[in-house]
Amino acid sequence: MPTRNVSLTAEQDAFVEKVVKAGEYQNASEAIRDALRVLQQKRREDALKLKALRAQVKAGLEALERGDFVEVADADLDSYLETLTATHTRNAS
Repeated sequence: MPTRNVSLTAEQDAFVEKVVKAGEYQNASEAIRDALRVLQQKRREDALKLKALRAQVKAGLEALERGDFVEVADADLDSYLETLTATHTRNAS
């Protein structure tokens, strides 16, 4: 297994020491490897969220190009959003 030297802040070092002493990990390397796994998972999830967001933006732009949209006056925006929220809540149930 490759070895790396990593510099930690005092706070990070204290946290690693704490979880090792608590028996959550056998050693600091285990704790750091787990932290890296969590970071990798978060990045995968963020990439999926970004992909979904881009798809929604694309769908929205295509709807605009088709003229499939509703114009809402500034004064009516709160009421319109409440209607959308209520509709979404009913459909989700």
